[in-house]
Amino acid sequence: MEHCDALEALVVRVYKQGEASAADEAEYQALRRWMKAHYDAWRDELRPYWGGGTGAATASGKRAPADPFEATFAAKQAREFVGDWSAMQQLPTAREALNRLILKRSGANV
Repeated sequence: MEHCDALEALVVRVYKQGEASAADEAEYQALRRWMKAHYDAWRDELRPYWGGGTGAATASGKRAPADPFEATFAAKQAREFVGDWSAMQQLPTAREALNRLILKRSGANV
């Protein structure tokens, strides 16, 4: 989960700064490598929380048309987040899906 938190923070930071520093690029490449190597293990468990079903997270009131996590780490470089409002719109859906998964794992009724 910390990798998702770090990726979210990086996307927001780069978007707000209007540029990606060398440190941002290095951090993004490390996060992207980790997500590409490990996300498959989480995909099916997260899908119900963003992809449909009762209580699925939405982006701007609509169900996500594609996996918001994959959409976020699909960028090849951090600088692609500069001015990319669509990348920013993926974040709330991904965050909500993560929150719901955490609640489920804790035994809460979601």
